[in-house]
Amino acid sequence: MIWLVVFGGLIACAGNPASAACQLKLSPPEVVVQYGDPFSVNCSSLSSNTKEMGWESPLGAIQLTSGVSFLALKIKNTSEWEIPAQCYSNLDDGEQCYESLPVIVYKKPKDVVMVYPSPKGPMVEGKDYPIQGDIVDVAPARNLSLCLRNKNKILKCQSFDKPNLLPGNISYVFSLTAHRNLDGTQIWCEAEQNFLPQGPKLPQIKSKPLEVVVLYPPTFNSPTNETLETAGRKITLDCNATGNPTPMYSWHLPDPLQQMNKNEKQLILTQPVQFPGTYSCTAFNSQGTTTKYFTVIEAPSGHPGTTAGILMAVFFVVIFSLGCVVYHKKRNSSVA
Repeated sequence: MIWLVVFGGLIACAGNPASAACQLKLSPPEVVVQYGDPFSVNCSSLSSNTKEMGWESPLGAIQLTSGVSFLALKIKNTSEWEIPAQCYSNLDDGEQCYESLPVIVYKKPKDVVMVYPSPKGPMVEGKDYPIQGDIVDVAPARNLSLCLRNKNKILKCQSFDKPNLLPGNISYVFSLTAHRNLDGTQIWCEAEQNFLPQGPKLPQIKSKPLEVVVLYPPTFNSPTNETLETAGRKITLDCNATGNPTPMYSWHLPDPLQQMNKNEKQLILTQPVQFPGTYSCTAFNSQGTTTKYFTVIEAPSGHPGTTAGILMAVFFVVIFSLGCVVYHKKRNSSVA
């Protein structure tokens, strides 16, 4: 075809720098279009001695047109995946000018699939698991990212910048380290085509979510070790722990309390059973064991302020008593 001959000639002379008289401007300077959609680009010549202009393109080529300073390329249906379009002009002095139009033709993914390792089952905290994401029937294989997400957080992300222009499938395997924060939540893969600022902002395509179960050892909800005083009130020994599977509990108590129910998250000690000593609680499940210690001590029998108050009261009682004795003696002497 004629356009191929002309286009080949233009490329052949691309190594020669254009003169200052060659001033072609494309608007927009780059096109991002979905396969099957229309687009148009205007080419303007800023040279005052422009003789004729034309467009070379596998779609909608325009032959040389005389007496114009701008010429629009209008494509009704983008039916090619690669479009080497170029605007060119001939000047009065015989010089030829040209400007290439970058065109990105894209196709949204047909689907995004997340492949979980087989056999399926709960994860174990600290272990790594391969999670494969497949982007189905997408083009091109660049300006593209695939992310593994959880809630509003990106766990892993991979970008692609391959030369493939035709639709195809793209896969990537993420390595996910299981953590207790993932337990009971969902994870999914999410693909995004990013053609900004020249192209449109396209919505992300998500895979079906996967419910995550993570097994992890118990962790106490309150401080590891505690010291408590017997102060005439109930004492609560809190051994509540979080883990998956749900933890079980065992207690080691002073001898007088060995008969108490030990498979409890908490022990409540009332005054009759507040024996000083060390109490230990062990929380355990299939993933691990952890122990917490409680030290119960006797509260001091009195306080300095209380003792001083008692002594002062005794002192005033003694003084008052002596005063009464002296008064009665003087009175009796006067009567005699």
